[in-house]
Amino acid sequence: MSARTVCSLRKGEKGVIKSFTDRDMSLKLLEMGCLPGSEVRLDAIAPFGDPICINVGGCYSLSLRLNEAAVIELE
Repeated sequence: MSARTVCSLRKGEKGVIKSFTDRDMSLKLLEMGCLPGSEVRLDAIAPFGDPICINVGGCYSLSLRLNEAAVIELE
């Protein structure tokens, strides 16, 4: 069974960050505050589906491309 990722969330759905699948991208995401154990919620999806807007830890919103969101595995 494949791991669930942020790009698989539906609008309003939440998840908790577990890990990352890409080492280089994980550094960028960590610097943006996407830390393992943080709760994320999908807040908005652009009209053509890319990018998406997530809320991280209930503190701030972050816009990500789908290929970036696909790197974030959820618990």
